[in-house]
Amino acid sequence: METELISIPATPRASTPEILTPSGQRSPRPMSKEGGKSSTAWTPTSFISPRFLSPIGTPMKRVLINMKGYLEEVGHLTKLNPQDAWLPITESRNGNAHYAAFHNLNAGVGFQALVLPVAFSFLGWSWGIVSLTIAYFWQLYTLWILVQLHEAVPGKRYNRYVELAQAAFGERLGVWLALFPTVYLSAGTATALILIGGETMKLFFEIVCGPLCTTNPLTTVEWYLVFTSLCIVLSQLPNLNSIAGLSLIGAVTAIFYSTMVWVLSVSQPRPPHISYEPVPLPSFSASLFSFLNALGIIAFAFRGHNLVLEIQSTMPSTFKHPAHVPMWKGAKVAYFFIAMCLFPVAIGGYWAYGNLMPSGGILNALFAFHSHDISRGLLAMTFLLVVFSCLSSFQIYSMPVFDSFEASYTSRTNRPCSVWVRSGFRVVYGFINFFIGVALPFLSSIAGLLGGLTLPVTFAYPCFMWVLIKKPSKYSFNWYFNWTLGWLGIAFSLAFSIGGIWSMVNSGLKLKFFKPI
Repeated sequence: METELISIPATPRASTPEILTPSGQRSPRPMSKEGGKSSTAWTPTSFISPRFLSPIGTPMKRVLINMKGYLEEVGHLTKLNPQDAWLPITESRNGNAHYAAFHNLNAGVGFQALVLPVAFSFLGWSWGIVSLTIAYFWQLYTLWILVQLHEAVPGKRYNRYVELAQAAFGERLGVWLALFPTVYLSAGTATALILIGGETMKLFFEIVCGPLCTTNPLTTVEWYLVFTSLCIVLSQLPNLNSIAGLSLIGAVTAIFYSTMVWVLSVSQPRPPHISYEPVPLPSFSASLFSFLNALGIIAFAFRGHNLVLEIQSTMPSTFKHPAHVPMWKGAKVAYFFIAMCLFPVAIGGYWAYGNLMPSGGILNALFAFHSHDISRGLLAMTFLLVVFSCLSSFQIYSMPVFDSFEASYTSRTNRPCSVWVRSGFRVVYGFINFFIGVALPFLSSIAGLLGGLTLPVTFAYPCFMWVLIKKPSKYSFNWYFNWTLGWLGIAFSLAFSIGGIWSMVNSGLKLKFFKPI
């Protein structure tokens, strides 16, 4: 697609052209070799200095000052990509720091937090807390890298994770490395959300109705279908910015139910014969693979990096007000609350149940051990909050897949998707995830394998991309640090994937098509 250039109008202090155009790309001022702003480097307004303006009359001075402000605001040229205006991720660019906080929190807190105590039951106190802390700060660093690399090249915005991977690793290698894990993470998470959302809706219905609704209740598959239908209805919202309200609901409900499950767990008497020693296993190999699988569960708890660039691309970006500033502000707020959710759930859940923690996580433990001790109203409210959170998370994790569908359509037809085509894509995608969830109903219980397969997206690739795009001095601390983190992430990905596969095989997991657990 041809790149079109528009020149800057002479109207002083006019509205930013980037907000009026879909691509929002800009040409920042040249940077010094050290990466900072050079005081001596030429800029578009360097000739408009106070010394230059001093001998000029007031009217001309006012014009030049206005022109200087305008150039500082938007730069020289804005590149236009008409296709960006047709796609759901870049269709709207009126995002802000609040939207960034909502989206990041909705993507970062979810059902994966509920299985963290399961990892602690295999790791114990020391390894559990240390590994969770290291993973949190490691992914926070790679998040900062992605935010900075969004506009690493002058005049170019990397609006999607795959685009940044192509810029770093090359066109073909970038697609091979990044496309599978990001799509797998989005689609796999959507399928797992259908399973968990449907099961939770069933539990909510049973708690609310009690013995009054025992005649002809809906089956588990039918509850999956109900939840999928709700997801499809909500997915008709057109673009990423339009679901900011849903992300806010998902973020608030995730915070509330995460807090409720650990508060209710620690406030009840602990089960008898509880122990905090790691779960005993018959052999050293079994202990090793279970240890690796538990680390994979912790890695899976920190998902959402495949959405960072997409969230940042919904913000306007100018020479004077780059998008990474509000994005990082929102991300810091979001990850503060994410820490306030994940750490108490993991530590409080393990303290309450120890090695008696069931494989389904703290929500299953709460229902199994304290369903008769806690009021039905509190349990029903907790399950309802989980359903709302799953509905909201489905939307944000599915948006990159919707974007890929529509990008393929618009590139072939050279026209935007109609409402019916867009709706058709989303209906088909929702039911594909439904059928996968029905055929493979154990996806929600293999968090370790999912964490291992998708770990490079969060922990490894950003470090490699920083070195390849920013090009720090060879053999410097920055160079060694990022290469080391990147290769450690790849090694952990392989080890956690092996541990997850071993855990599935060892537990005797068999495929039971169309017989969901």
